[in-house]
Amino acid sequence: MTIWRNSVLAAAVAVLAFSGPAAQAWPGKPRAPAVSPLGLPRATPESVGFSSERLAKLDATLNGIVDSGRMPGVLTLLARHGKIIAVNAHGVKDVATGAPITEDTIFRMYSQTKPVTGVAMMILYEEGRWRLDEPVTKYIPEFAGLKVFKGVDADGKPILEPIARAATMRELMTHTAGFAYGLVADNYVDKAYQESALFRQPSLKEGMGILTTLPLASQPGEQWIYSVAVDIQGYIVEKLSGQTLPDFMRSRIFAPLQMNDTDFWTPEAKRGRMASLYMFSPRERKIVPAEGFMVLPVDKLPEAANGGGGLVSTLRDYTRFAQMLLNGGELDGVRILAPGTVKLMASNHLTDLQLAKAPLGDGVGFGLDVAVVMDPVKAGTLAGKGTYSWGGAAGTWFWIDPENDVIFLGMIQVLGGSAARLDELSQALVYQALVDPSK
Repeated sequence: MTIWRNSVLAAAVAVLAFSGPAAQAWPGKPRAPAVSPLGLPRATPESVGFSSERLAKLDATLNGIVDSGRMPGVLTLLARHGKIIAVNAHGVKDVATGAPITEDTIFRMYSQTKPVTGVAMMILYEEGRWRLDEPVTKYIPEFAGLKVFKGVDADGKPILEPIARAATMRELMTHTAGFAYGLVADNYVDKAYQESALFRQPSLKEGMGILTTLPLASQPGEQWIYSVAVDIQGYIVEKLSGQTLPDFMRSRIFAPLQMNDTDFWTPEAKRGRMASLYMFSPRERKIVPAEGFMVLPVDKLPEAANGGGGLVSTLRDYTRFAQMLLNGGELDGVRILAPGTVKLMASNHLTDLQLAKAPLGDGVGFGLDVAVVMDPVKAGTLAGKGTYSWGGAAGTWFWIDPENDVIFLGMIQVLGGSAARLDELSQALVYQALVDPSK
């Protein structure tokens, strides 16, 4: 089953940055207020229907991948009914120093930032600041003149046509607005993105200006194309709220949820906790320190915060974010969203035609900034219907399963992941251990 692996289109390049009980899951019954060092109370696996013996297979498998050298370290967390039942930390966060990966290690989240930006958007949605089927041009008028790439002429020059209509906000939040990402250089549009100054702008507003000069990859609404749409959402958050994206997230999400280590940068006092970033070298056939444009600087707050991939976070912080969503928008008496808003976000919004063309995998749709399991049988997963998820370019991954009241998070720091399809692998190993779902 593919929750996010295919949808990030080879996670090694999944983000580009502007540099500068099931029925109870949605309504969100309040959880126990006691907060452990990992953000939620703990329980034994057996108390919530899991087998400790079977869960040991998950740790053994992931530890084996680390020991094989395919990734330096891995940190995972499994929770059910709002209680942590398993945490595994194995390997190192830095190969050179041998410093172990620990529960408080800080990770670059890359595209796992996107669901957070989605929540920021939905906070403003609840305030009546925008509506799903309004045109994006209501908020970014400059997009009215966008053109769509249709091919090249005999001289190799691009053939461009005007947009038939403005993309809607729903399309922006489902990657069906026609934008691209510049992920590959074998087509004109992605190459134009790569060669532009889009990713070197000192502000999100100036980044939007560059976007007006770049062609769309398709007419709005035609197909699902992974894109800069969530970076655009970050700009809309700033424009509607009157705050910078970091300030809005801090005041409306991070502080209320006690996500104390999540931000768009890491202060010097915390940098010793950061995991080093690696990539696989085909020439050396091993993991090596990452280099290149994907190594986003985290030593200072960026001038243009990247809503599509700029956050750093910890296992504890992202667990609290995920549990808030599973609870229907509330955690420890603090409500971020209404239950209906979370359900809207985590429901498929793609049409049958868009689904047919989307590289999301059989049985998988797309909500507002998250992938959604529509049919577990077609998707080939043991997870419940309605499970939603996303992941990051450095191999972090998570899913939220309202049907089984389960959250799972995995953290590594290898661009492109470990090549072991950890999302699919870990999901199978988690659910084979859920032997009594009725508990």
